Amino acid sequence: MELRHIQMDRDLPVKFFARLRVFLKFLVPCLFLLPVSASAGVFSGLFGDDQPMEVEIADPYIELHTGAGRGYPIFHVGERGEWIEILKRKTDWFKVRTSNGKQGWVERSQLERTLTPTGENTEIRDATIEEFSFHRLEIGGLGGDFEDADVMTFYGGFFFTPNLSAELSYSKLFSTFSDADMLNLGVLIHPFPEWRISPFFTVGTGVIKTDPKTTLVQEQDRTDQLAHVGAGVRVYITRQFIFRAQYKNYLIFNSADDNQEINEWQAGLSVFF
Repeated sequence: MELRHIQMDRDLPVKFFARLRVFLKFLVPCLFLLPVSASAGVFSGLFGDDQPMEVEIADPYIELHTGAGRGYPIFHVGERGEWIEILKRKTDWFKVRTSNGKQGWVERSQLERTLTPTGENTEIRDATIEEFSFHRLEIGGLGGDFEDADVMTFYGGFFFTPNLSAELSYSKLFSTFSDADMLNLGVLIHPFPEWRISPFFTVGTGVIKTDPKTTLVQEQDRTDQLAHVGAGVRVYITRQFIFRAQYKNYLIFNSADDNQEINEWQAGLSVFF
């Protein structure tokens, strides 16, 4: 890949880690000082904050599957008048527990025909900004510029808390003289997860494998380690969809001791669960 080489390469690690210290100086207090109002459960307002919500089966029966999907077998049937607890949600499937302790997954359409303790039909809301504030899984795709090369990225993230997540990403880079594959593992800090336009900061490490296209000079594929710091914004759109834009500054530790500093800009869409 035709990447920009920097003069005084020996100074690059110093500059990079100086930036890293600035990021960490701001990020670490965020973990301890910011309010964690978004840490209320993903289903706040549906289940309540302290215990799972109980509903009564109104249909002649309700089917419990072994997993969240119609492809999973039915292993138990709850009968009319029986009370069940709603434990968690996965898209349009809900994990429930019967009065005799059996746990399984119920489809949304069946759960909506149950009754609340007040005798009303159970109302299940679509994903809202509350779920955006704290969810467990997120996947998405981004596109943009990697120092004048085109880049496409696919990522998956796991949220430990509303303010802290980890992310694994794969990127494919396309340029005139070479292509490259990049794998990154990063930690993200979300200082204001309850905001509809929510900023984040990231640090991480990874590897990049460069595949030169030129035939004039026989160059071998090269695999190098890299590190990054960055920042971005996640914008809740509707339901389970997010717009995301980000900037990352990479330091590539070339095997030939010819370190490179790269700026990357990307934007795209993601979905949360």
